[in-house]
Amino acid sequence: MDLLIQTAYAQGAQPQGSGTSFIIMMALMFAAFYFLLIRPQQKKQKQHQELVSGLQVGDEILTAGGILGKITGVSDHYAVIAISDNTEIKIQKQSISAVVPKGTIDEA
Repeated sequence: MDLLIQTAYAQGAQPQGSGTSFIIMMALMFAAFYFLLIRPQQKKQKQHQELVSGLQVGDEILTAGGILGKITGVSDHYAVIAISDNTEIKIQKQSISAVVPKGTIDEA
């Protein structure tokens, strides 16, 4: 019986792994998470912010809702776009998803 107890204590006393390997694995997982998810989202957000800040009167744009229009006025947070003859709407600049090539509205 003593031999069985001594064997159990001996097996329990063996190191199961070091804390440094756990820390290294967590750091690798965080690095993978950062490069696969966080960094691409930050780049996409930066590109959209540059698009929004560079809007000018006369640009033809596409909104997130699919509306094509020509910018007739720009303020800090809003843009006024003409969507047809005598029809203008005021939208948030953040809802603009793309600047389309000139002449796209005339063709549509």
